[in-house]
Amino acid sequence: MHHAYSLNGMDQTDKLDRAAVREAAGWLVRLHEERHNPQTLAALARWRASSEEHERAWQRAQLVNDKFGLIPAQLGMPVLGHASSSSRRRAIKALVLLMTFVPASYVAYRHSAWREWTADYATRTGERRSLSLNDGTELELNTDTALDVKFDAVQRLIRLHRGEVLIDTGADPRRADESFRPFWVQTRQGRIRALGTRFVVRRDHDITRVQVYDGAVEVQPANAGARQVIQAGQQLSFSAEAVQLPRPVDPHGADWARGLLVAQQMPLGEFIHELARYRPGLLRCDPAIADLRISGAFQLDNTDQVLAALPATLPVQVVYRTRFWVSLTAA
Repeated sequence: MHHAYSLNGMDQTDKLDRAAVREAAGWLVRLHEERHNPQTLAALARWRASSEEHERAWQRAQLVNDKFGLIPAQLGMPVLGHASSSSRRRAIKALVLLMTFVPASYVAYRHSAWREWTADYATRTGERRSLSLNDGTELELNTDTALDVKFDAVQRLIRLHRGEVLIDTGADPRRADESFRPFWVQTRQGRIRALGTRFVVRRDHDITRVQVYDGAVEVQPANAGARQVIQAGQQLSFSAEAVQLPRPVDPHGADWARGLLVAQQMPLGEFIHELARYRPGLLRCDPAIADLRISGAFQLDNTDQVLAALPATLPVQVVYRTRFWVSLTAA
């Protein structure tokens, strides 16, 4: 099982000293040019240690660059010589602008991408994570998932910003003089209330999908008054405005928690779309072969191996333009 990461170590709403911001941006660009230079590493360490503001600015610079990819690739290629001064200046300027203004602008949005980046728990593409909450609830985070956990005196709340989570709710051990706290999962499309259950919630663009394996849940779209109870063995999708009718649950819909993608006469295009969730880069299927059918249980921890096995059973070929740009075409 892979690990998750948390980005809450720094308060993104805090303002930073502009001089420290400029210096941190300069240090980050210099580090990409001279990452193997011990004198540079030592000088950077001294600069960070000399001031709390320097350390905060450095952490902000790293976070902004990680999310926006602002450092040009040539800055990390010493074999080609030093990058041009114009490339260096553009990178520093972009870092300074985002370090200064992004926290103030993005955090103001209720459902902004910044909230996803600073979620309590998140997994990267291809990673999964098991998590135990203090009420006994067990969570399984799927690939590329971000969520917040908020437990207080009146409720237990999971905010799912993106991705997919398998939830096995706990009994919420409370003292006799305290009221029961309902368990909610909130997405941009609405809220799901657990009624003692094991279920999966998945965010797909403007749709939330719910699959119930034990117990029941109640779905409440954000902009509609209607509520829908889903029983064990059912699933449905809903938007902020409407709820679809329940249908039978996919018996293999939670097998990703065991590292498996199970297909039973699944169209190849749909299979590749699902597999693409577990690998970085672009993975596409030629529409000419998208209706081919595939069955089997496939290990999600090695998507290259899955792709390599496909031509043995289907009339397809796997074309690697790069490690991160792969296409399936007719053989």
